[in-house]
Amino acid sequence: MTDSAAPDGLIIRPTGPDDREVVVDLLTRAWGGPDVVCRGRLMDGSTLQGFIALSGAEPLGLATYEFLEGECVLVTLNALTRLTGVGSALLGAVGENARRQGASRCWLVTSNDNLDAIRFYQRRGMTFAAVHPGAMTMARGLKPSIPLLGQHGIPIRDELEFEVRFN
Repeated sequence: MTDSAAPDGLIIRPTGPDDREVVVDLLTRAWGGPDVVCRGRLMDGSTLQGFIALSGAEPLGLATYEFLEGECVLVTLNALTRLTGVGSALLGAVGENARRQGASRCWLVTSNDNLDAIRFYQRRGMTFAAVHPGAMTMARGLKPSIPLLGQHGIPIRDELEFEVRFN
């Protein structure tokens, strides 16, 4: 992941217990609730570690992650406004934290329809690590609200795994 400077006035900081209400609100706006599915696991994203992007007291974005078996898993990444540097700054904060913690890699999954995310992660130095065909069928078993059709009318079927290796 390439680091990028945060836009002027943007504050990126770790989430804490006092942020729970804001984190739940941001996850609900992005994902329909705090529950998220990643590689066949249903998780309450509001209980994960994270970074929040703020302009003053105004939340502009959120990244949640977990460390699993020496790796950093980016579970959610959302910016309320696109093309402003918020997503890049959050991704950079997660990547830098993962490096400091000694993670061997940072990885994430996105669905096959999410063309904007596919472009975003590749432009920031992440590479394809795997394709998980049919994974969204299992994900819908855990979270039935996941739609069948996604962006641009593309059927949501597969998970695409991206990574950046540190070692």
